[in-house]
Amino acid sequence: MITGPGDELDHLDIGEIHSRLVDGELGSVELARRCLDRIAAFDRDLGAVLAIDPAALEQASRSDRRHVAGDDLGPLDGIPVLVKDNIDTANLSSTVGSRLLAQTAPDRDAGVVTRLRDAGAVILGKTNLSEWSNFRSVDATEGWSAVGGQTHNPYRRGRSPWGSSAGSAVAVAAGMAPLALGTETDGSIVGPAGVCGVVGVKPEFGLLPLRGVAGISPAVDTVGPIASRVQDAATCLAVLAAQPDLGHLTVPLSQCRVGLWLPPGTPGEVEAVLAAAAAALTSSGILVADVELELPEETVADGIFAMYAEFRPNIEEYLRARGGGPDSLAEIIAANRSDPDELAFFGQDLFERVVHLPAAPGLAARAARERSRLEARAVLEDVLRRNDVQAIVGPTNEPAWVIDYGRGDAGRLSSSTLPALAGYPNVSVPVGVVGGLPVGMSVFGPKNLAKLLPLAMMIERGCGPRPWPGLV
Repeated sequence: MITGPGDELDHLDIGEIHSRLVDGELGSVELARRCLDRIAAFDRDLGAVLAIDPAALEQASRSDRRHVAGDDLGPLDGIPVLVKDNIDTANLSSTVGSRLLAQTAPDRDAGVVTRLRDAGAVILGKTNLSEWSNFRSVDATEGWSAVGGQTHNPYRRGRSPWGSSAGSAVAVAAGMAPLALGTETDGSIVGPAGVCGVVGVKPEFGLLPLRGVAGISPAVDTVGPIASRVQDAATCLAVLAAQPDLGHLTVPLSQCRVGLWLPPGTPGEVEAVLAAAAAALTSSGILVADVELELPEETVADGIFAMYAEFRPNIEEYLRARGGGPDSLAEIIAANRSDPDELAFFGQDLFERVVHLPAAPGLAARAARERSRLEARAVLEDVLRRNDVQAIVGPTNEPAWVIDYGRGDAGRLSSSTLPALAGYPNVSVPVGVVGGLPVGMSVFGPKNLAKLLPLAMMIERGCGPRPWPGLV
């Protein structure tokens, strides 16, 4: 049984691993084989990885040859990365979890994958997800797709990995790759990162390209990294955003003050974890003040209304650009009705709700999106100003619950909606466990990652290293 990091490499950040690759102390092929061995050992029980890139070892070999020649491409050169399966990879599985897209692969990479390849990263394979990024049914069970089946939490099989970037979070938590990409509309990166005990970063809206991503809302969606450490996620983002300074995190010299927010309905055991984390932060020199905030119901309603209007044109634009499969939401709905595997556990009520909406968001939907964005930003900026804090911290998640296809996963504790609607970044950092199951702390408030990531790193340092799952 592995009850902690498997070997020395698990204790090293990506920068340290990259230095060993450059110096020849470690080979990228060796590193990639190590990741593939972890997948072979654990993924039968976890269901995190949908596909392995058959060219992964050749990619790693090319990196090794570059390093021998002294031609390093940067901090991700030779680093294995797994990619959520709603992000296109040329000639490799890109299914969004749907059997309808499993027969053909796209002929070009998504924008973020192009940037990974240009940086020398090794695309190891694709990760499972909540099918259609969890926009098929309000009764959906997260981490399940018709293509990949159920992804399980690495801390306890049969418990939820949440979603929709479930496979990416589970894979990193289990040491299958040092980095994985996820996507988020509201909570789909930070949520699974929280329940799986790893770091998840949702960047500010617009930082990274969405071309080649089968998402939900082009006005809210983001691509972001999941990693073991804030520094590793920052290294990845610095490359993907072509902003090298994002990777050079330094602790702020002035004293930091954050506001602790507990959303209504926070379970007592989660409150206890957050209280212990706040005490640890105080001991490390971070001032923690209790704050209250309220996101108006009409702001959330505006965001939902806009999202419903945005989904159909967004997904149909993706399907047409990709080609080789269905090109309309109506076609997907009809095909799902005739496929018992697709509708085995829950329906497609969200699809059916939005299929007859206009082919482009109307004036009312665009106005609702703008209102929700501005109002969410006003709420955030007001609570920061009134309480004289630099950021808000709160619980990312409750401990992972039992997977239940009858109940689904709606109504779970979350703090992600406010920064999601605002288009501001959000980082989840592991801070404790309840009954052996991780709880994350989300930190948000600043408008961009340049200001948020150093604060997230301070919180990570104050709360200690992430837990590691016991894997049989």
